[in-house]
Amino acid sequence: MEVLTITDFLNYFSANTDQILDYTLEHIQLVGLAIIISILIGVPLGIYLTTNEELANTVLQITSIIMTIPSIALFGIMIPILSIVGQGIGFLPALIALILYSQLPIIRNTYTGIKDVDPNIRDAAKGIGMTTGQRLWKVEIPNAMPLIMAGVRTATILNIGIGAIAAYIGAGGLGSLINQGISRSNNTMVLVGAIVVSILAIIADLLLKYVQKKFTPKGI
Repeated sequence: MEVLTITDFLNYFSANTDQILDYTLEHIQLVGLAIIISILIGVPLGIYLTTNEELANTVLQITSIIMTIPSIALFGIMIPILSIVGQGIGFLPALIALILYSQLPIIRNTYTGIKDVDPNIRDAAKGIGMTTGQRLWKVEIPNAMPLIMAGVRTATILNIGIGAIAAYIGAGGLGSLINQGISRSNNTMVLVGAIVVSILAIIADLLLKYVQKKFTPKGI
């Protein structure tokens, strides 16, 4: 078995910096777009579900089931479906799969965050004459922000990891480096790909943690 050294790792990294950066940018593009779309779907849906308990249970159960599907199987399911429109492999099926995986943490945390807002705070907002929309934007969402952002952070970290598997359906990204390393029995490529994915996840979490702190009112 090949023994890797720090020197091997650094030599490979310095000799292939441009390629690694290209894969990293592809990975960021795939995961970033998936998270943006997921937020646009999941947060409004989570808020709406607080007004309909029966629908909330159904949606949360469906999203929980989706989370249990192995990623490679979900990618496989996407291939025949999207082949109908000529998009069986590549970026689109990977994007849809990542959006589906993101829904549970974002919807559940938004739903729970809004539901858990202190009733006394709601009553106080009603008492000063706030409309439903004003209460939502000025009271409920700010109070639920830590939990909503926790869901977004979880979905982002999850997608950065699953996004690496998307390389098997031609979606590009850092998974391509790992995939090529496995095919060529090149442990250095596999290790470099895995480490960059991990670093990307740590950086994304720190950035989102900063955003969470920035938009959470003091005292919450």
